[in-house]
Amino acid sequence: EFLHTATLLHDDVVDMSGMRRGRSTANALWGNAPSVLVGDFLYSRSFEMMVELGSMEVMKILSKATRIIAEGEVLQLSKIRDASTTEETYMEVIRGKTAMLFEASTHSAAALCKASEAQTEALRTFGDHLGVAFQLVDDLLDYRGDAETLGKNVGDDLAEGKPTLPLIYTMREGSPEQAALVRQAIQKGGLEDLESIRNAVESAGALDYTAQLARDYAARAIACLDALPPSEYRDALIELSEFAVARTH
Repeated sequence: EFLHTATLLHDDVVDMSGMRRGRSTANALWGNAPSVLVGDFLYSRSFEMMVELGSMEVMKILSKATRIIAEGEVLQLSKIRDASTTEETYMEVIRGKTAMLFEASTHSAAALCKASEAQTEALRTFGDHLGVAFQLVDDLLDYRGDAETLGKNVGDDLAEGKPTLPLIYTMREGSPEQAALVRQAIQKGGLEDLESIRNAVESAGALDYTAQLARDYAARAIACLDALPPSEYRDALIELSEFAVARTH
């Protein structure tokens, strides 16, 4: 949780976000410097807590995860306003910046309870697939949701010129007019074309495509849990996977 909160504090600074979970972000309230420093504190404190566990395996998993998360964020930054970004690169971004934390969470849990090799791999893969599904829905809701329900501003990705999957799909599969509209919007950023873009990604089938891909990854995540014996904990992970793709916020 500390690592996750640290990444959110830093992410809001990088993205210049003003709202998260229906509330003003820390950087909006107190500025960038305190947000970065508190994020650094939480990051450092999380590693102190890992040391207290006495597990080098958990240290290895989570230190690797923090590196890959940072790499994912840097890759995403390098693709800002880049309308040539492919679906493959997009998937690399979300696997790094989002799915890796899910994967590290389930992987470290397996390490702590000394699960078998097969169960450890199943839980690690479950986390990756769940994280991908979660981020796909997050990017979908940026065009299909509303600010009050989402708890954050709609169109933030478009405003920053982020080529997420709904936009990438529309440029690839939409009409020439839709592709040109999206390409121009990515390159210039801003929200003046938001409604036109929302209409384009909907009519091009981009939102349905993204939603179906999210459901596919959630189904793969649930299938990984066959390696675990029936229990209320496995049921909870199944429910979490179903919620990740059914959510509206």
